[in-house]
Amino acid sequence: MRIAVIADTHMPRGGRTLPDPCLELLRSADLVLHVGDVVSAAFLEELRAAGPPLEAVHGNMDEPALKATLPEERIVEAGGARIGMVHIPGPAAGHAERLSRRFPGCEAIVYGHTHVPEVTRLGAVWILNPGSPTERRTARGHAMLSLLVEGGEIDPELVWLDP
Repeated sequence: MRIAVIADTHMPRGGRTLPDPCLELLRSADLVLHVGDVVSAAFLEELRAAGPPLEAVHGNMDEPALKATLPEERIVEAGGARIGMVHIPGPAAGHAERLSRRFPGCEAIVYGHTHVPEVTRLGAVWILNPGSPTERRTARGHAMLSLLVEGGEIDPELVWLDP
C-alpha cells in the first residue's frame, strides 16, 4: 500500500497550486493523509475529488467550518500499520518522545505545523513530518512524504518537489 502524506498546503492563497509532482503522487497513492492547515473546506473537497481516499486532521490555520468537521488528532489503520496524525507537535525539544507517548501502539506518527520535513526513527516508531508542498518557510525546499506500508512495516521516503 502506498500512502501520500502532505501538510500545510494553506490553500487557496492567490494563484497557488500544488506542484505537478505532488499531484502525481497524490493521484497514484492508495491513501492520502493531510496533517492540517488545509485552510479551506473547498480545497479539502478538491483533494478528495482527486482520487484516493483521504484522511485529515485540522490545523491551527483552518477555517472554523473545516475545523468543525475534522478531529484534532486521529489514528489511521492502513496496510497493517497504525499511523497517528496530529498537526501541532508542541515544543521542538522532546517532540519525538512526546508524540510517541501520545500515540502508543502506532508504527508511525505524522505531524505538520513546522513546514520542516522530518524522517526520524525513535525505537520502533517513525516520527514524520512531510514539510509543505506549497510554503517551504525555513525548509530547504517544498516536500511531501511517500510511505510504503506492507504487513505493518512502514518504509518512509521524503520527496523533494523542487527541481
